[in-house]
Amino acid sequence: MSGSAVSWVRGRRLGVDVGAVRVGVASCDPDGILATPLETVARDVEGGSDARRIAELVREHEAVAVVLGLPRTLAGRDGPAAQAALEFAETLRGALDVPVEMTDERMTTVVATRQLAGRVKGRKQRAVVDQVAAVAILQGWLDAARGR
Repeated sequence: MSGSAVSWVRGRRLGVDVGAVRVGVASCDPDGILATPLETVARDVEGGSDARRIAELVREHEAVAVVLGLPRTLAGRDGPAAQAALEFAETLRGALDVPVEMTDERMTTVVATRQLAGRVKGRKQRAVVDQVAAVAILQGWLDAARGR
């Protein structure tokens, strides 16, 4: 599912790592070279403030697309986390005027946690991990897009 729905146009993109408690958000430069951490948003399944905040970020950063991680199992199946991400993608599609693309994000949170091991502690680490996972999602998509 990576990369096919959004053709390459110059502009910022937001990467999104949606979890049960927090949503990590990353952004890239207009040329799509480097993804960087942007913000961690509290997950709000019932009220939708998380989707509204991402819509604000899309406007603020003039993003041309959103790349949302699809957390498949290691066997490549869609479990409960993937279903939650697909539902969040539909919510975002209803709130945004830019494309929302899903991309495989297996292991991004694990990799992000390992990258931060010993550097950031406690609650701050959890918020930063979500942003670093969003960076990994977006950077992987950008790298794959350049290879097309």
